[in-house]
Amino acid sequence: MGLKDLPTGIAAVLSASLIGLFLLPLLALFVFATPGGILTEARSPEFWSSLEVTVLASLIALAVIVLLGVPLGYLLARRNFPGKAWVSSAVTLPVLVPHLVVGLALLLWVMPGTVVGGLLDRAGLTVFDTIWGVVLVMVYVGASYTVLASEQAFLAVDRSTVEAVRTLGATSTDAFLDVTLPLSLRGILAGALLSWARSISEIGGFLILAYTVIPSPPYSGPVTNPAPVYIFNLYQEGALGAAASAAALLLLIALAAFVAVRILERHGRLPWNRGGVGA
Repeated sequence: MGLKDLPTGIAAVLSASLIGLFLLPLLALFVFATPGGILTEARSPEFWSSLEVTVLASLIALAVIVLLGVPLGYLLARRNFPGKAWVSSAVTLPVLVPHLVVGLALLLWVMPGTVVGGLLDRAGLTVFDTIWGVVLVMVYVGASYTVLASEQAFLAVDRSTVEAVRTLGATSTDAFLDVTLPLSLRGILAGALLSWARSISEIGGFLILAYTVIPSPPYSGPVTNPAPVYIFNLYQEGALGAAASAAALLLLIALAAFVAVRILERHGRLPWNRGGVGA
């Protein structure tokens, strides 16, 4: 290897080390879990109830995150307003807060006797140890990724393109719906995917605010735990093999969803593949 290739060689070794760190622990997980253990967990009603409440809560949380996060990302990208720097800092704050602190802070915010707790009580909405506690934690830990990705996606849209559409008679609403939003969609959806992944991987907040999930609308299944807490409980009980099997099965399900998205994308079945959106 010549001197000119030395930086590339060093970069390749360091990169391979990081990729190995990403992949080898997961390989160890599947080796330890064994196919038989994974099949046992796949037949476990407890596993599927925990997965059900986790997926349902994550979809509700994702809808809330997109509804609230995309407009905020747009404002940060396209508008100047007093306190914008503080708002931008507040958006990144949840990324820095330790997981257990998230759960404790949310609990103190919504507990009975507080203003928010009183409002929730009058609305008949119980947060502690219900699916809504899971949703609240998920929104808190996941929303930042959608806001930040949306902000960058809107910033990437050339203002001259939008202005050109406006000169042709389009209203600001038309320009947003026909130009800005379609060109930003890929980035927004990438952020939403990160938010979803972050929300289902949470555990610290669940341990305090939603350790147990008691049936309440829209969840009507048995008493259960969020999936990460379910796996943690198996580990705490000393059932390391069962914990590894449940974790491996959860990972397989997540990988299957990822592969499905990539297949749909390759065949042009997703919104950003149509009409040049995001090109």
